[in-house]
Amino acid sequence: MKLTVLVDNNTLLDVYYWGEPGLSYYIEDGSDTILFDAGYSDVFMINAEKMGVDLNRVNKVVLSHGHDDHTGGLKYFFDKKRDVELITHPLSLVYKDKEENGGILPIGSPILKDELSKLCRLNLSEKPVKVSEHLTFLGEIPNTFAFEPRYVIGRTIVEGQMADDTMIEDSALVYECEKGLFIITGCSHSGICNIIEYAKKVCGDDRICGVIGGFHLLHNDERQQHTIEYFAENHIELLYPCHCVSLEAKVEMAKQMKIHEVGVGLELEL
Repeated sequence: MKLTVLVDNNTLLDVYYWGEPGLSYYIEDGSDTILFDAGYSDVFMINAEKMGVDLNRVNKVVLSHGHDDHTGGLKYFFDKKRDVELITHPLSLVYKDKEENGGILPIGSPILKDELSKLCRLNLSEKPVKVSEHLTFLGEIPNTFAFEPRYVIGRTIVEGQMADDTMIEDSALVYECEKGLFIITGCSHSGICNIIEYAKKVCGDDRICGVIGGFHLLHNDERQQHTIEYFAENHIELLYPCHCVSLEAKVEMAKQMKIHEVGVGLELEL
């Protein structure tokens, strides 16, 4: 597998691409080429062109969840590319908003289910889905740890009614290799430790060789402390925190384990 970071909040030193508050990865595994999340805008496409990454090769799109910093680029992508399968949880493609500055701010995908069904082949699943030879979309993540409860971020539509959004759809990819499992996540609203434990169950392998993505660690609180302890207990060799991981959280991780820098243009090969 080869993974290229097309979008992240950060860029790397002396690597001249655009960053934005979002996430998008280009993943190659055997005969399959996957776009994992699409960032906040068309920046992922601009960066891909500068990198020499051919997005016309993409045959599958996987969405971690429905927030606009992971889905905002879909409208630009589907202006140019149609013959793809889109894999995600059903609740990723419903309306989402939140209250901000006395008004209502949409925070979901700019293209929802009905329109997307005309642009690609939708594969909406709460269950794990085999994406390629070694990659699996995990589907809905069960709660395992008390320190990673569901929490409300804005509102969404549930059974035709507006309701609190606890991001039930938030999911991830898992790559199976000789050294164990490598987790690829978007924001980990469902809890990065919950995600890893479910990946172990789905794949029947307790070895975690690496993790890349956002862990939604923004504050020095009990959740952050337990998460770092969990990483240490699992002896994760390749740890790539990014996107929605605060500098403070990265510093605390680095006190106990080696972490790797992530930025636009980073390439990983497993």
